[in-house]
Amino acid sequence: MKKVTGIGGVFFKTNDPKAMNDWYVKNLGLPVGQYGTTFEWREADDTTKEGSTSWCTFPNDTKYFDPSAKPFMINYRVEDLVALVEELKKDNVTIVDEIADYDYGKFIHILDPEGNIIELWEPK
Repeated sequence: MKKVTGIGGVFFKTNDPKAMNDWYVKNLGLPVGQYGTTFEWREADDTTKEGSTSWCTFPNDTKYFDPSAKPFMINYRVEDLVALVEELKKDNVTIVDEIADYDYGKFIHILDPEGNIIELWEPK
């Protein structure tokens, strides 16, 4: 089974998300909106398949990265989240929550051995 297929997003905490977003707009030209920015792309092996990678700042007091104390979170794209979660459970990986299903895909959060929060995303 193919597991991770790419980076779905990079998220990090900051003292002042608006000021940080403004800095990235001014200095690096990121088109930052309310939910950060999304980079759209096509797969190299099959250019008919589209994908996206998100970039977003969060306030330092966000609870979204809990239980990790780290100031960042990486989102990985996966192909079959349900099957992957079953494998992770067998390997005693810490599963933080349950699979959540939204219009844009399924999500779950896990922890790596050093307590870094990881978001797994199966796009629709």
